[in-house]
Amino acid sequence: MSTNSPKQKWSSEELDQLLAAYQQDYNKDIQNILCAHYRPLVESLASRFSRGQEPQEDLVQVGMIGLLAAFRRYNSGYGRSFESFAIPTVVGEIKRYIRDKTWSVYVPRRIKELGPKIKKAVDELTAQMQCSPQIADIARYMNVSEEEVLETMEMGRNYHSLSVDSEIETDSDGSTITLLDLIGREDSGYTSIEDEITLSKALQVLTPREKAIIHLTFYENMSQKQAGDVLGISQMHVSRLQRRALMKLREALRASEWVEERQRGGFG
Repeated sequence: MSTNSPKQKWSSEELDQLLAAYQQDYNKDIQNILCAHYRPLVESLASRFSRGQEPQEDLVQVGMIGLLAAFRRYNSGYGRSFESFAIPTVVGEIKRYIRDKTWSVYVPRRIKELGPKIKKAVDELTAQMQCSPQIADIARYMNVSEEEVLETMEMGRNYHSLSVDSEIETDSDGSTITLLDLIGREDSGYTSIEDEITLSKALQVLTPREKAIIHLTFYENMSQKQAGDVLGISQMHVSRLQRRALMKLREALRASEWVEERQRGGFG
């Protein structure tokens, strides 16, 4: 049996022989022949699920992965044709992709699986009751907790998310803004935290008395005389120690900035 022409029409017996040969050593040439032969089947199955929401080609590629898995797992001893074995495998792969890969955020599998069942239950209960069912009705009908029903309904809203660059029309003239314009803002807190960290490091160069003077005069907003009274020293002594402390802090901060600049590669 020649395998030179991928466009050759193969009989069922020849295809079975190709499958058996492929399963022995996973020959790439045989794989290409089998993929070319069964691709129309995969395309037909994928078209049932595209519905304009998922790109047809993406679903075909996913389906081809399922087809390759079927090539490897098929056993003629099952007593059925390869097609009848491959179709559930391909469809299962496509459904798994749609369920697991198209959600915008992570959602537990049990929620994904419960969602369609809740929708079906709502339809059936609506027909029976001739009105919209309550959460308790759905939970009772499905034999699950009300919390599970509520959680599934809430998480179902996360199937798709919007980019922060999505535009929103703001007036009749067609002016637009993005979602980021509504929710984004600069947070000055980061700079404040960085300054606090830098200053706390610089304070380590001061003596305990110098630290006390800085704390009393700048954090407690005391005058030099008040600080002196607290520490039991004169205002002049406080003034001298404050000047010396500020000089030491300036030097420490300059040194810190130099180190940071060097670490960023600002100096050779």
